[in-house]
Amino acid sequence: MSTPPCPKCQSEYVYPDQNNLICPECGHEWNPTAVNSDDVVTVKDANGTLLVDGDKVTVAKDLKIKGSSQVIKIGTKAVIRRVLDKKDHELDCKVDGIGEMMVTAKFVKKA
Repeated sequence: MSTPPCPKCQSEYVYPDQNNLICPECGHEWNPTAVNSDDVVTVKDANGTLLVDGDKVTVAKDLKIKGSSQVIKIGTKAVIRRVLDKKDHELDCKVDGIGEMMVTAKFVKKA
């Protein structure tokens, strides 16, 4: 029997514990038989538009990359790989010319 991936982080290393499933990577615990609307992540861009996985976005302002001297310029395009439920850096993106990185949703606009 295969277990479904974690609804929060999409990890495939989920294991059962009594009636619940547990993700060892993010610590999320849920009942697979109960349907819960709280697991739906809603993230909005700088204009208030709802963002989902696969959306194409552009950077709304110049962003410094932490720990680097590089800057992501305004207008740089990116593709959202997945939307995460985090306090900061909600978007896992592939940024043109930079690569894979986490970006805060309030600094992008849907293209």
